[in-house]
Amino acid sequence: MPRHSSESEQASVRRQRTAGMNSAAGRIYWWQGGSLWIGEGTGRTQWHEHHAHQLALAREAHFRFRTEAEGTWRTFEGALVPSHCTHQFEVDGITLAHLFVEPESRAGRALTTRFGSHAIAELPAAQARPAADRLFEALAHSPSRESMVNAAQAAVATLCGASTETDRTLDKRLVRALEYIQANVRNPLSLAEVASVAALSESHFRHLFVAETGSSFRAYLLWQRINLAIDTAMAGASWTEAAHAAGFADSAHLTRTHKRMFGIEPTAVRPQPFSSAM
Repeated sequence: MPRHSSESEQASVRRQRTAGMNSAAGRIYWWQGGSLWIGEGTGRTQWHEHHAHQLALAREAHFRFRTEAEGTWRTFEGALVPSHCTHQFEVDGITLAHLFVEPESRAGRALTTRFGSHAIAELPAAQARPAADRLFEALAHSPSRESMVNAAQAAVATLCGASTETDRTLDKRLVRALEYIQANVRNPLSLAEVASVAALSESHFRHLFVAETGSSFRAYLLWQRINLAIDTAMAGASWTEAAHAAGFADSAHLTRTHKRMFGIEPTAVRPQPFSSAM
């Protein structure tokens, strides 16, 4: 039977949204080029942007995005937020999945071709609903890393459609550079050092990097480091330990980066036991 909230409850929700309060409890699964965040969220994020494309899928009900401070909130059951699109996200305590796909990956390039790279796009229900069902069924019955990553990658493939963009390969010099970054993300890395791995001058490497990834070298490096920090914290480390493990100067630097990329404090993300993840 539907539950109707009282006026005082509705006022409380409005105050929380206005204050920018947000929390999330769930599980995070990683693979090369992407990650799945799945669980329950509530509240409104601060303004933020991230390097990866974001595919948001609701188990039931809806969530909202907006891209302008005075703009209209748009309601979705499934949406794609393109790389480096500044936005706010708002949700009313529902279970949902976020798939983050790096835009330079094959799947990321296919998503760019299909949905564009300049605005939030609604995902086709005919593909978004089966993709969401696959993820939540896997979480309910077999929430191991292997099972969830397989389900996530299958969901991404479904949403990529039949784009021929998956046939385009990255410049081999950039591939070497990206592999070097991923292998050494815990250590200090400079543009000059990584450019030398690609056998390019700094200026040529900078141009190639932006042309191929749509991101600056610094933004990409921060994205890799924040992912490593979150993974470390979800495995049981403190946020201070996670900051140092991922190459951040301190936990304050990690917190600022997390808020800029996800719109919430890192401490608002709480791991949830498998038994209560749904």
